[in-house]
Amino acid sequence: MDGKKSSGGDPARSLALLWGSHTRAGRSGLTVRAIIEAAVGIADAEGLDALSMRRVAERLGVGTMSLYTHVPGKAELADLMTDTVYGELYGAVDEPSSQPGGWREAMEFVAARNWELYRRHPWMLQTVTARPVVGPNASLKYEAELRPLDGIGLSDVEMDSVLALVLTHVEGAARVRASLAQVQRDTGMSETEWWLASAPVLDKVMDPSRFPVASRVGTAAGESHQGAADPDHALTFGLARILDGVEALMAGR
Repeated sequence: MDGKKSSGGDPARSLALLWGSHTRAGRSGLTVRAIIEAAVGIADAEGLDALSMRRVAERLGVGTMSLYTHVPGKAELADLMTDTVYGELYGAVDEPSSQPGGWREAMEFVAARNWELYRRHPWMLQTVTARPVVGPNASLKYEAELRPLDGIGLSDVEMDSVLALVLTHVEGAARVRASLAQVQRDTGMSETEWWLASAPVLDKVMDPSRFPVASRVGTAAGESHQGAADPDHALTFGLARILDGVEALMAGR
């Protein structure tokens, strides 16, 4: 499964599958839930590129063709996987809005939960698309994450936009984290090791008289992050600026 596969299948077929029963067993005793759990296990352990209908069938000990009586194809399976792991986010739909401290702390809670979800399931970065998976868990996620923004002075469109800003920012920082992790696996070199090896060379070749601002800022950032980037810093710094902007928007009314 290469690239972004979510919502790549027939919308009507995907929606029927997402909202249908996942526990009803077929003649072989196989269920949609079992297929999803096997697929998520493979993707968590080996990445989305390692996932195929054949691999799922092998993990379940069944013939590949038996999967197709439950799930039409890989695109629909990706939708099912994404919606299923969204169910891990919150214990109740009011969990974000019941956080102490008001809407801002609630959105920080939402960001943290999504950040950790990407950490547990980095393959989701390949399934998230502009066309969302509108399954039951995704719908509960949307409801739960909007509630802290309800009644604070934003219009409905602004509520949706604020949530989209927060989630897009989290996704972007998670992509940087995943990329750094992949580079470390490929090279065997941590970010700190890379920085310690690169900094002396950069000091020699990057002439401060030609690049005065880039040299100064790049050195400060590299020393602070001990590497090319710090996804955790990017997450918290950017999120604070987004929420500051929302406060300014409401204060200006």
